Amino acid sequence: MIHGLMMQQPLLISSLLRHAERHHGEGEIVSRRVEGDIHRYTYRDLAARARRMAKAMAALGIGDGDRVGTLAWNGYRHMELYYAVSGMGAVLHTLNPRLHPDQLAWIVDNAQDQVLCFDLTFLPLVEAVAGRLGSVRHFVLMSDRAHMPDETRIPGLLCYEDLCIAQDDGYEWPEFDENRASSLCYTSGTTGNPKGVLYSHRSTVLHTMAGALPDVLCMSAREAVLPVVPMFHVNAWGIPYMACMVGAKLVFPGPALDGKSLYDLFEAEAVTLAAGVPTVWQALLAHVESNGLRFSTLCRTIIGGAACPPSMIDAFQSRHGVEVLHAWGMTELSPIGTACSLKPELAALGSEQRLAVQAKQGRALFGVDMKIVDADGDELAWDGKAAGELMVRGHWVVAQYQSGADPCVDGWFPTGDVSTIDAHGYMQITDRAKDVIKSGGEWIGSIDLENIAMAHPKVAMAACIGVPHPKWDERPLLVVVPRPGETLGREELLRHFDGKVARWWIPDDVVFVDAIPLGATGKMQKNRLREQFRKHLIPTA
Repeated sequence: MIHGLMMQQPLLISSLLRHAERHHGEGEIVSRRVEGDIHRYTYRDLAARARRMAKAMAALGIGDGDRVGTLAWNGYRHMELYYAVSGMGAVLHTLNPRLHPDQLAWIVDNAQDQVLCFDLTFLPLVEAVAGRLGSVRHFVLMSDRAHMPDETRIPGLLCYEDLCIAQDDGYEWPEFDENRASSLCYTSGTTGNPKGVLYSHRSTVLHTMAGALPDVLCMSAREAVLPVVPMFHVNAWGIPYMACMVGAKLVFPGPALDGKSLYDLFEAEAVTLAAGVPTVWQALLAHVESNGLRFSTLCRTIIGGAACPPSMIDAFQSRHGVEVLHAWGMTELSPIGTACSLKPELAALGSEQRLAVQAKQGRALFGVDMKIVDADGDELAWDGKAAGELMVRGHWVVAQYQSGADPCVDGWFPTGDVSTIDAHGYMQITDRAKDVIKSGGEWIGSIDLENIAMAHPKVAMAACIGVPHPKWDERPLLVVVPRPGETLGREELLRHFDGKVARWWIPDDVVFVDAIPLGATGKMQKNRLREQFRKHLIPTA
């Protein structure tokens, strides 16, 4: 065997920051802070302060492999910890503050976090659980001295800015094996306790390089990027790493994620690219359209985290001139698995046909392989019709959970998504396996029915669940939130389905509610709806 005669340099997260400081150090990072003001600095400043924080963490006794937890919004201090903690050889553990305190305490204990850094917003939450966090030796409030509380129930509470100021930036990022753990994210835990997914430096850098490609998120120094997707949710889809690598302007929204706050920040900072889940964009579109506003700089938006209704894609594109990139991923995939960028032959289609393609979750990027299988594990055809469980493998796909449990089947990770793949390689999720409605031995995809309902002009949000039926096992029930000020009847909405799906797919009933429960990452909690309506008697029963 003859080896190539090329340099071997480990793929480390610190190399992204070193590159940013050297090649686009003047690039801007803008943060709307919890304190209410706007903070600005550069990638050069980020690099210097990340080195200071690495030294500060070492002074607190953090070493190789130790876990540092964060409870924080999208902002510059959180970004500093992304690089300081992983860069020094420790493990960054981003925690979701929207979780129930009991679940939060369980995750911190399971991860064995040694330090917990948190924003001022979450002081009451941390005070409530601090006594149960046995592994945490230091609590750090991500604030300056002026905003430290006069009194707190947290013993020995440290000030982030005090720790930073106490150190200089004379720190050399260490080199080590690229397979060393870099960060830790937990799954949403919709079934059982959340599972820890431990990313490596290698997997993160490869995910960063692939995610920035033109046919994926198309990141460059010419963009001003605003990640609405939280940095505590799968590392904000990798955007803090991609923006650093390419030198894009980063705009962090902090805690204000309502439609008005986002729109004002988009306009003030000339944002060109934004990323978030459908529920966020729904609020943004409602604000823009109810006030007769226009986007003056926003060109593209990335929508993921849940299936995006075609009506939302059409609203962005036809009414506002904003291109939509539909994407799919999971915590176990770091998270990006597919992106729905159009091949030339599909981009040339008419608007209605093109929209049908864009409603799909897209094609796999290099580094991810996928297939669909039936109940026996046999691979199904890529014809856009055969539906089976989506299986993936790749350079940034989980091999086993932190607990040691191996979820893979013959080297493939079973996603739990029921999907089709068409002849062009575009994958479309028809449902989560646990959400599929089983009626008379046949499957009904709830996502298709939700998309049709969402296209009705009087519908703000819709969820479709299966409810028990004495003859058919389950039948579809629509749970609908009408748009404000609109009156919508059951029969009117059900007529909206005529000709759009097979008649036996049409929901048997509709219930109207004020709100649909959302999980910690903005996804509809169908498990709660199924429990709420498990005794609902539909007319055909």
